[in-house]
Amino acid sequence: MARQKAKTEVESATNNGNGRISTQASSVYDRLRVDILTGQLQPGLKLRLKDLIEKYDTGNSPLREALNRLSANGMVVREENRGFRVPPASSNELTELTRTRCWLEEIALRESIANGDSQWEERIVLAFHWLAHAARSNNESDKYTSPEWEDHHREFHLALLSACNSNILMGFCTELHQRTFRYRNLAEVVEYRDRHELEEHDELQKAVLNRDADLAVELLKKHYTVTSEILLASGHFD
Repeated sequence: MARQKAKTEVESATNNGNGRISTQASSVYDRLRVDILTGQLQPGLKLRLKDLIEKYDTGNSPLREALNRLSANGMVVREENRGFRVPPASSNELTELTRTRCWLEEIALRESIANGDSQWEERIVLAFHWLAHAARSNNESDKYTSPEWEDHHREFHLALLSACNSNILMGFCTELHQRTFRYRNLAEVVEYRDRHELEEHDELQKAVLNRDADLAVELLKKHYTVTSEILLASGHFD
């Protein structure tokens, strides 16, 4: 009995320890991911474990778990026998990201338009409402770059695709959105020329709600292509 009790206590302590490590790893994962996406950790930066442990106030095990998870989804580059590094940013990758987004989101958007119900339509209308509210609430200089705008911008685009009936496809689309978001932050674009982003989203919303798949796809691709051209013209990427 005593031996069994001791075994149970050891297993309980071990499980609790693993649970704490896993929780810490998730927290560090989220913080690292945000710092990479927002450009706080610059492209190509060597991620030294000692520095990260101090910066994120964590231990070696949860940090390594977080880095391995980030490496698995391409948010961190793992170099053989050299540790981890923030992924580089290049014009070629941005162009590829944009092209791939257009391919995948066309499929998701057409499927959503074909299958979406009234709840899907309501989600789009509500998402656009808050997007417009964010644009009106912010200063003219940062109306399309504020954190509030970015949050509602992400929700609007994901709402358009949310009736595609494929969690896998939505996962890919979400990842590509995040990677493009990183480029927007790295480019430090404040003024979008004479572009009217809110109007672009309004036109896209109307085409989707009218179930005009061809027009919706055309507007979506144009929207992404124009954004990519502006980011490339910023001169921040080789």
